[in-house]
Amino acid sequence: MRADGIFIAVEVDDATLSTHPELPAHLTQVCPVDIYREAEGGGLQIVGENVDECVLCGLCLAKSEGAVKVIKLYDDDAVLSV
Repeated sequence: MRADGIFIAVEVDDATLSTHPELPAHLTQVCPVDIYREAEGGGLQIVGENVDECVLCGLCLAKSEGAVKVIKLYDDDAVLSV
């Protein structure tokens, strides 16, 4: 799944989510600007209106085991790394 803002895009690998059911809770807890939300019945939602609030802290990258990409649309689609 992917959500694009004006400056930032967030992409989460669905295959990794299916094998790591704890990941939605972890992402929801670590993001300081609430980009992630646990879906009802499990799963993950990206809160589209919050994507451009990303502060590029990298906490979601560190917690996601490679499942999350933060893409800087303003920088020729450079991918944030930690």
